[in-house]
Amino acid sequence: MTVLFWICALALSVHLLSILIVLAHKKRAEPGAPAKVRPSVTILRPICGLENNLAETLASAFRLDWPNYEIVFCVASPADPAIAVARRVMEAYPDANTRLLVGEDVFSPNPKMNNLIKGWRSAEHDWIVIADSNVRLPRDYLQRLFARWTPGTGLVCAPPVGADPAGFAAELECAWLNSFQARWQLLADAVGLGFAQGKSMLLNRQVMARAGGFERLGEEIAEDAAATHLIRATGLKVRLVTEPFDQPLGHRSLNAVWRRQLRWARLRRTSFPLFFAPELFAGGALPIAALAGLTATGLCSPLTFALYVLAWYGGEMLLSRAFHWHMGRMTPVMMVLRDLVLPALWIVAWFGDGFVWRGNAMSVTREASAKAAATARIRRIVDKTKERAKALATLRH
Repeated sequence: MTVLFWICALALSVHLLSILIVLAHKKRAEPGAPAKVRPSVTILRPICGLENNLAETLASAFRLDWPNYEIVFCVASPADPAIAVARRVMEAYPDANTRLLVGEDVFSPNPKMNNLIKGWRSAEHDWIVIADSNVRLPRDYLQRLFARWTPGTGLVCAPPVGADPAGFAAELECAWLNSFQARWQLLADAVGLGFAQGKSMLLNRQVMARAGGFERLGEEIAEDAAATHLIRATGLKVRLVTEPFDQPLGHRSLNAVWRRQLRWARLRRTSFPLFFAPELFAGGALPIAALAGLTATGLCSPLTFALYVLAWYGGEMLLSRAFHWHMGRMTPVMMVLRDLVLPALWIVAWFGDGFVWRGNAMSVTREASAKAAATARIRRIVDKTKERAKALATLRH
């Protein structure tokens, strides 16, 4: 029983230490004066389907404090309803340098990469940012990205931070994204083991060319995992911004939150198994349950148990306050609920490889991914053949 008590104490120490390191790194890495050199930038924004706050997040790219940049919207299907939203936003900023590219080049099992490749190839500038359509870009978005491009850097990225939740499920996702996932990613960056996150990525065309080309990001089902492996293989570092960017959540369903977290968990399990394995112990459920058992048997006082729980979640709330992340009346409850669900998520992630991303059935295994890519390629060829045949028939008539 004494050993169990010390294991609980160790878990709390690691938890609080992770928070302290992230806070110290934030203070140390905060940028000073704005950069004097501001290179021209291309911002690629892949869009697929209607999302909460889509018009707001797309419009945020037009209000950046940066002298010269272009915005390229990439959409795979000409029937995508998000095209109309993008066009309305573009019309609201007639003086902006912006384009909308429609179509896809199916060269990988990753639909996002198949959508983005046309934007990369047509980008006017060597500095290229990939910013997902559901990320809200603040005015200093590019400053914060470039501030982290220090010597030895090959990619700068940012994890998503949940903001503006509406309802129970969105509050839960905030607790998941912010003081848990963002914290661990910022901790990895603080100790020099930064992992890429596809939500926001600053890349350089010359760096990517030396690494084998942008197309190599399509070698894995997740482009951010591929980017992490690729950049590290070149001897460069993946770095994270000091303060991540908001993703306004709006309304969410519990099913959508679970499916998203399960998808990410399975991708982490496949891409970084050694880091995924200890995730079972990253939350508070196991140590708090163990301490609750000791309290029930009289080996631990109720006061000690209460102080333990207060320290665990008080540390997370302190972190959220320091980063100005969402904090509401439901936040402490959602942190507890998240930790209760984490062991179940971890277990389920080990069984099964499939998931659905924006209507696309996908798998984390290379074999299934390669098969899906080949099937999509064949389907694309068949569709093009039908279009040409239809066009020829029209000309004959």
